[in-house]
Amino acid sequence: MPNQSTYGSAKAALVGFSKSIALEVATMGITVNAVAPGWIATGSATVAELEAGRATPVGRSGTADEVAALVAFLASPDVAYLTAQLLVVDGGNSVKDDKARHN
Repeated sequence: MPNQSTYGSAKAALVGFSKSIALEVATMGITVNAVAPGWIATGSATVAELEAGRATPVGRSGTADEVAALVAFLASPDVAYLTAQLLVVDGGNSVKDDKARHN
């Protein structure tokens, strides 16, 4: 994303930090994963952000409840073997964007 170097750097640092911490605490039975929401319809979403959500492969923005459901799942004991991962909740948008960059 042009002119977004600080944003991109901060996100990359967050992912790296999550993975490092995950390795440090894994033997204590603690898991660390990062959640990266895409376009989420909230009260603070701008018109442009809502329009971007409609351009995702699923055709809409996500909801806060959908992101929360993933976080609750990650916090459950059923997911004790998943750690050091980045889970993207974006309706397939990152796949579409990645495909567009490589065409």
